[in-house]
Amino acid sequence: MTNALILSGGGARAAYQVGVLSAINDLLPSTTRNPFPIICGTSAGAINALALASHTGHFYEAVDDLNKIWTNLSTDKVFKTSWRDLMCGGGRLFMSLFNEGMSKKRSLALLDNEPLRAFLKDYIDFDQLDVGLQRGDLKAVCTTAMNYSTGESVSFFQGDKTVEGWRRYRRTGEPAKLTLDHLMASAAIPGIFPAVKLGLDYFGDGALRQVAPISPALHMGADRIFVIGVSNNRDPLSRTKQVPRTKHSPSIAQVFGQLFNSAFIDGLEGDLEHLERVNALLKLIPDEVMEEQKTQLRPVDTIVISPSKALDKLAGRKIRHMPRSVRMFLRSAGATNKGGGAATTSYLLFEKPYLDELMELGYQDAMWEKDNIQAFFEV
Repeated sequence: MTNALILSGGGARAAYQVGVLSAINDLLPSTTRNPFPIICGTSAGAINALALASHTGHFYEAVDDLNKIWTNLSTDKVFKTSWRDLMCGGGRLFMSLFNEGMSKKRSLALLDNEPLRAFLKDYIDFDQLDVGLQRGDLKAVCTTAMNYSTGESVSFFQGDKTVEGWRRYRRTGEPAKLTLDHLMASAAIPGIFPAVKLGLDYFGDGALRQVAPISPALHMGADRIFVIGVSNNRDPLSRTKQVPRTKHSPSIAQVFGQLFNSAFIDGLEGDLEHLERVNALLKLIPDEVMEEQKTQLRPVDTIVISPSKALDKLAGRKIRHMPRSVRMFLRSAGATNKGGGAATTSYLLFEKPYLDELMELGYQDAMWEKDNIQAFFEV
């Protein structure tokens, strides 16, 4: 049985995944090397995925290094936060209107995330991916990005000889030697961070057009799936809880927050629901019928850990920790609990008080699922 780890996108929300992974580490023997031979990450989840996959030591060492990444992360290490840089970003967007919506020198974006590139370069050694593959600790790792030219969701993967590429409607799997450019492309939130050129095409955030986030892991040979999400929508209580209505029209941040939720959350939740239905149907089919039909369909064991609290509300209470320039910009756009757009802040708030709370929440949520997690790895 081959385990796969799926880490969804979500900007700063991906810190939650680190807390879950820390709990998994505490529940597994200290001698464990890599409990997930297949690792898939999208957007900010790709940072965690590649940080784990590029570590050739024991799992606890990989998780420790991942904790260091998020402990040392801050907003100014993700994007430039000065007033000048924020004004330049807006200025480039405005000037593009006089050039058919294009930029003459660089990809259009409101924020400049070059600091993130420099930060990750010091923490992730992509050459170690081959070492893990050769040792057999790793079967495959992939990160997904969206091709702006074709509109396809492209999963760039680096795997052993048993893993082959695939093509489905609007989604493909392409073998590649993964680099920092692939990671930056997967995390390039449209309009917020600049697109990245890979080969002949420009790519943006992988959560866009990713209608089947689980499929890359299945294509690469996964039999069992461990998913760490960044939304509390799967909590039954969240579905029945009365949502407070705002008394004003949607703020700009509220509109963008819903767009981000659609990109980072809806695809994964829909794919999980589809997988659960297929598993239920397959259980109704007798084994002899399955063997007789020689179908490629197979039940896939899945465990999902997702936040037990609404992360946008947590972010709304922590916005004061952001740099003054960014804080004023977000508040003016309505990215607060009062303005209804705190969801936008929850994706961009790379500050220690918020990240620490997310990691602690992830650890607690995973420990509440302790029995299920241990059962998952004991099979």
